[in-house]
Amino acid sequence: MNSSDEILAVILGGGRGIRLHPLTQQRSKPAIPIAGKYRQIDISISNCINSGIYHIGVLT
Repeated sequence: MNSSDEILAVILGGGRGIRLHPLTQQRSKPAIPIAGKYRQIDISISNCINSGIYHIGVLT
């Protein structure tokens, strides 16, 4: 068993989005697009996968 098999990543996504209000009026903060193609949550998930962590939980 690989040591990364025992790791669970927990990504804290969400919040009220007051500073991003025009963007968060229709969607949550993790779902806001960055550079038109990716969402904010995609970057955190990509970092986990590139680090070999495949068990990921997202708390919103």
